[in-house]
Amino acid sequence: MYVPPASRVDRAACLAFASARGFGLACAHDGQKPIASPVPFHIEYGSDGTPLVCFHLARHNPLIGRADGVTPWLLAVSDADAYVSPDWYVSPDQVPTWLYQTVHMSGPVRPMTGQQLPDHLNQASARFESNLAPKRPWTMDKMSAGRSEAMMKAIVGLVMTVEEIEGGFKLNQHKSDADHVAVTRALALQKSAGAQTLSAAMRAARPQAFAAIEDNEMLSTVHEGIAP
Repeated sequence: MYVPPASRVDRAACLAFASARGFGLACAHDGQKPIASPVPFHIEYGSDGTPLVCFHLARHNPLIGRADGVTPWLLAVSDADAYVSPDWYVSPDQVPTWLYQTVHMSGPVRPMTGQQLPDHLNQASARFESNLAPKRPWTMDKMSAGRSEAMMKAIVGLVMTVEEIEGGFKLNQHKSDADHVAVTRALALQKSAGAQTLSAAMRAARPQAFAAIEDNEMLSTVHEGIAP
């Protein structure tokens, strides 16, 4: 993935982003063309600290045939994205652009063995059910034994050993404080959830810019007699 220097994020931030998102696009090559499937996942860590991405696919998914434990796959994890109009900047002579946050993880993928699949399913459901609090979490023991067994026969658990991580958070980091604040405010007014999510991320990334500009705005209104 090409990442402009201003948009690069470190390994820890990439892993935190991917773990919080928990959903991505698993991609491999079947020898003739790329193939891919969207997957929920959770991240564990090996004894040496290596990230292990755990997920599962339907048994007949052609990706499973590429899980040889040697050939690298790509897992692309994205969240919010939004278009930015040149009209939103303070500075003149701007161009349209698109802001986004994305992380790519790559490494070989192998099938789970033994107790790994039921453990994975329990951890995956617990991870996503926790987002629904205060709802009482759903657990696999609410399923009948027959239904649980049939479900596990219909899927294959997979583990990616993450060898490389790249992250790009394009949040107008290279722009001036005035332009950064102006675009952040414009995004906050848009209808899309993605635009509002990015607006919050941009505000959190440069809080000092907002504090300085908002202080100046307050002083201006006082001087103009608009505020007491």
